[in-house]
Amino acid sequence: MEKNRQERRKQPISACIDSALERYFHDLDGHPPADLYRMVLHEVEMPLLKAVLDHTRGNQSKAAEILGINRSTLRKKLEIYNLNN
Repeated sequence: MEKNRQERRKQPISACIDSALERYFHDLDGHPPADLYRMVLHEVEMPLLKAVLDHTRGNQSKAAEILGINRSTLRKKLEIYNLNN
């Protein structure tokens, strides 16, 4: 079990996304997907913002720098996802 976990940690995030999308399309069972781009961005962006804010202990300037975006863009995104505590 531990070896499987270590192997998964070595995979890039894109591999996790690939697997998740394969499952998503399979689970659709022939139904057409809708608004997939927005859904994927939402599913990835919110945990990314949370993780970086946790890493910086809520310091938005540092978080914006790590993310490679300006602070006002970060604040807008935090508002969108209701993460502006």
